Amino acid sequence: MKRTLLALAAIALVMAGCAKKDAKVGANGKAYKIGITKIVAHPALDACEKGVQDELAARGISATFDLQNANGDVNTATQIASKFKADGVDAVVAIATPTAVAAANSIKDKPIVFSAVTDPVGAGLVSTLERGQGNVTGLSDKTDVLQHLAIFVRVAKIKTLGYIYTSSEANSASARADVEAACAKLGLKLVVQSINNSSEVKQATETIIGRVDGIYLTTDNTVYSALPALVAVALANKKPVFSSDTTSAIEGGCLIASGFDYYKAGRATGAILADVLAGKKPEEIPVKFLTDPSETDFLIDLDVAKQCGIEFPKDILESASKVIENGKLTTK
Repeated sequence: MKRTLLALAAIALVMAGCAKKDAKVGANGKAYKIGITKIVAHPALDACEKGVQDELAARGISATFDLQNANGDVNTATQIASKFKADGVDAVVAIATPTAVAAANSIKDKPIVFSAVTDPVGAGLVSTLERGQGNVTGLSDKTDVLQHLAIFVRVAKIKTLGYIYTSSEANSASARADVEAACAKLGLKLVVQSINNSSEVKQATETIIGRVDGIYLTTDNTVYSALPALVAVALANKKPVFSSDTTSAIEGGCLIASGFDYYKAGRATGAILADVLAGKKPEEIPVKFLTDPSETDFLIDLDVAKQCGIEFPKDILESASKVIENGKLTTK
């Protein structure tokens, strides 16, 4: 009987050892609970969320994810942050400025890694881009507005630019200042229309479309959650749209889209999170920017160009990494 019990115990230990070997865990042997919160669901932020999960999996880090969507509501973002705090998650990934601010305000004892935040200093998440602050660090999706508008002027010959943004989002207010500065340098007249939520995007577009030559969109998540309504109005009036979000633009409707690959942004965010889970302090990690050409996309839509009576210069056409023609997306 004693030998039988010893044999069973030995088998149990072997099985337990095998189970531990098969499980993919972090370097410290821990399986993590990660809260991921995004301000709204749309292709770019969804891709970013997926990228974070895939990066941890690729690194062999075992994690379960509590995926939350604030549906464009700041109060809901705060409630989600409070939920994460009560649930005792090991770390939080906050995608977009409102959710990042809500998480940083509510959670002080767990790491917070933000992603897709245009102006983390202006939002109060960090005091400098050279390092994180306290328990917070992350990735910025700030784009070169002046470069974008210079391309837009050259391609579409615009003289009056339309800009729609969410007045309640800190990143959008910061981006508006960049747009105003770029327009001043390029000699463009600017027509601005603010919104509060995605249901106002269509009406906002209708309000300004007759007074502008084209519409420029920065990385405004509320606007992008209603992008199909915006481009429908623009194209009905044969006015081109320049998007700073290439992920949302692959469905068509934007003349040009130039910006980050948000899936790759998610992978880069996941890499920051992995470092934090391995023991690196957020305050030691500088804010990450995607600067490598392989991390960005330049998309042009020849169907929209035809509809708006626009012809692309040869060099710009050849520089595109993605082209939509006859409803088909081709990647170079």
